[in-house]
Amino acid sequence: MSASERKRAAITEAAIGEFVERGYAGASVDAIAARARVSKPTVYSHFGNKERLFLTVIGGYLRDGYTDLGPLADRIAEAPDPRAALIDFLGSWVEVVLREDVMTLRRLVIGEIDRFPQLGQVWAQVNATNDEALVRAFAALHKKGALDVPRPRQAVRQLTAMTVDAAQLIRTFRPAYEFDEGELEELVSSGVDVFLTAYARG
Repeated sequence: MSASERKRAAITEAAIGEFVERGYAGASVDAIAARARVSKPTVYSHFGNKERLFLTVIGGYLRDGYTDLGPLADRIAEAPDPRAALIDFLGSWVEVVLREDVMTLRRLVIGEIDRFPQLGQVWAQVNATNDEALVRAFAALHKKGALDVPRPRQAVRQLTAMTVDAAQLIRTFRPAYEFDEGELEELVSSGVDVFLTAYARG
């Protein structure tokens, strides 16, 4: 890694910390530069201004957090047990969205969405990556006759609403809520079972 890349990585890490702790309005470029141990002009040379820094680092952090889910999604259509594969994928997705850092960023994005509608687009694009993986899987399962899913995109919305979105919504507005042992597993598996029942071949 070059010196320039190291400085950019340090700025990114410092900016995430400042924005999470203080919000957009409360975070300053001076504090970010001090935390990253670089000069203020160095921050500007890498990111231009505070707004661009905010959008770049938050968007990148969210995208990076979902990276490991891709291989799980790609295995769903060919899995010998689609139910188990769906539970595995959705369970891992729930784990990601409930991570404290991701939940903190979600609340931050919600609070800043009027000022930065682009952040909503970034969040939607991150989720769309997983959505599209499920769309492909359901289309493949429909084609081979394993499920009856003529509208896979609608089916994805229904399934994620019962699983990922349900868990995420609870923790978004109740940060201290602790899921009981087995509660998340039950939420995901029951959602998958409802989905598979609804889309079973007649």
